[in-house]
Amino acid sequence: MLLTNLGPYSPTAPNGGRQITGSLTESKVSPRLRRWLEGISLWLAVLLFLFVHPVYAEASETGREGAGEFHFVDDAGQRLGSATLLNTDYNVTVSGLIADTRLRQSFRNTSQQWREGVFVFPLPDNASVYGMTMTAGERVIVGEIHEKQDAKRQYAKAKEEGRKVARVDQQRPNLFTTRMANIPPGETITVELNYQQAVRYQSGEFELRLPTTLTPRYMPGQALDNEPAQWSGGWATPTTEVPDADQISPFTVRPEDVGPDSHRATIALEINAGLPVSRVSSPSHRVTSTWNGNTVEVAPESRAVLMDRDLIVRWAPARGMEPAAAVFQEHWQGKDYLLALVVPGLNGNRSLPRELVFVIDTSGSMAGESIRQARQALLRGLGTLDADDRFNVIQFNSQTHSLFMESVPASGNNIARARRYVKGLNADGGTEMAPALDAALETNGDGGEASRARVRQVVFITDGAVGNESALFGKIRDGLGSSRLFTVGIGSAPNMHFMREAARYGRGTYTAISDLSDVARPLDELFGKMEAPVLTDIEVSWPGQAAATEAFPGRIGDLFKGEPMVQVVRDLPAEGALEVSGRLPDGSQWQQSLSLEQAANGKGLHRHWAKQKIDSLMDSGLTGQIDDDARQHVIRLGLEHQLMTKYTSFLARDKTPSRPSQEALETDSVPTLLPAGSQGTMLRYPQTATMSPLLIAIGLLGLMFAAAITLLKRRVYP
Repeated sequence: MLLTNLGPYSPTAPNGGRQITGSLTESKVSPRLRRWLEGISLWLAVLLFLFVHPVYAEASETGREGAGEFHFVDDAGQRLGSATLLNTDYNVTVSGLIADTRLRQSFRNTSQQWREGVFVFPLPDNASVYGMTMTAGERVIVGEIHEKQDAKRQYAKAKEEGRKVARVDQQRPNLFTTRMANIPPGETITVELNYQQAVRYQSGEFELRLPTTLTPRYMPGQALDNEPAQWSGGWATPTTEVPDADQISPFTVRPEDVGPDSHRATIALEINAGLPVSRVSSPSHRVTSTWNGNTVEVAPESRAVLMDRDLIVRWAPARGMEPAAAVFQEHWQGKDYLLALVVPGLNGNRSLPRELVFVIDTSGSMAGESIRQARQALLRGLGTLDADDRFNVIQFNSQTHSLFMESVPASGNNIARARRYVKGLNADGGTEMAPALDAALETNGDGGEASRARVRQVVFITDGAVGNESALFGKIRDGLGSSRLFTVGIGSAPNMHFMREAARYGRGTYTAISDLSDVARPLDELFGKMEAPVLTDIEVSWPGQAAATEAFPGRIGDLFKGEPMVQVVRDLPAEGALEVSGRLPDGSQWQQSLSLEQAANGKGLHRHWAKQKIDSLMDSGLTGQIDDDARQHVIRLGLEHQLMTKYTSFLARDKTPSRPSQEALETDSVPTLLPAGSQGTMLRYPQTATMSPLLIAIGLLGLMFAAAITLLKRRVYP
């Protein structure tokens, strides 16, 4: 936590001109007890001073540095020069349901030393990274995909030999690291990545999200004993539950802490939806849209935007042109790939009462705008309750607390009590999510016929800022029972990987809120889905499908009103008809047929299929580890389709050494911007909690000094 404007405490001397009143001369404490209290108070004051002084000293040093720059600092704390992330450029082309992005990250070494730069950054949670290029001066070097351990060895060798080299690794499905070694003083290095992602379609609207920063994640567990006491690249150290915590915890800074041209992004989006687009909107940025037939060009109104929030772009087809079904095909390296979208178009109202459990994250990472969004979301959810429903409210940070011992009837008094409780919630402490999941998924109620007749739904409101996602997914899968889990992403840069996957394992759906002005629409849509009939027991039958044919996802989850069924398959031609069926809440069957003869041409379907296949393999090890056969299968898919995975990395290296052997190489970790609306930074004293413990310590320090001085005055003036 970066602290500023902390002044040293300077107590007034006993004879410093203060008038000593008679009350100070009358001691009711025995001399022996007084001497004991004096000793204890003075020692506590010294200990607290030793704790606070380093914080003050470092904050003072930070405050003296010029604003608008990020500086290289050596191990001794000596400032070496300034570093700047010069520019990030997103160029996005949307074709049907696939968005293809060229991401360029340019870094300049403004110090006088040869540098290695390390940058941890987010990508969309469903991104498939398939290309990399490094540009250094006039040299353009195309990256190649390697097994991760081999890429690490080659990178270390090139780094030691003084050759320019860059490597990109996947830390999480939505979190990546770029490393660039041997950047000469004054030179700019550019790393270009190519990735694709699936466009989300629901309730008649398409949506694309481009993350530019990340919310610092809470790292549960105990510090690993065999790890160094000091971190090497991030603000966190490895723990028993997050062994790579140091690799996913980049420092965050505020916009005023970097240069005016640093941590800015230029963004250009071209939408070829395959149908007329009636409107384009963004809840996160002011954008301009230019129509050219069925193609729409979209860009932020300002040329460059701060990288402190996700860019969200939505577009809707012209009235009457909303797709009820679509199919795309691609022929790649002798194999056929098909992707189908079917929207059931269900109607009706729910007939069963619900047991609705609201879970709200009140940890320190939610401080600021996020906790206000979360309270608004929960209050709106309480407004959807009917008299036949039951409900409960659970909040969690370092501890988990339930408003009621068990779910209670949605009476006027209970709802009023819940509203008062929610309005008083504040953000502080850690993000211990596992106990909250246990409490929410545990079945409460009277256990009778009325309880069994209720649809049990859990609404989980959080920014998802945790580092142990896989363990939490396993907990959801194992403890879900008959419940359905719905996630609500909060903040300007939520962990959308957690939101999407938690809802998938919870047989629910997810949504996200970007700002307070955008609370009503996504929440009304979410709660509308929760009240609408659910299509379950979905079966998909492709024509000529053999046992060896692989379609993903292999099992289609429950669908809610407005949600499409999307599946991709390999080794099937675009012939015949696709049959989709399911069961409605009243027990009746629903069925729809889709002709494959008119399939449109699609791009990147083979990568989308491979990504879905890799995800299914990784699902087998929710602890983050999979068996060796599955690991080798993931590696083969990554190499075959040129995709970055947990076990494959991109590497680009120059053949000719450029750094003289006598020149030292320094490493710099480039920070990310603090998400808009968040509080605090992870520059020096990281935590997901607020600074309240430090303020308490400072207050106790003042009290100890005051007590010590008072006792000394009583001793001097008996």
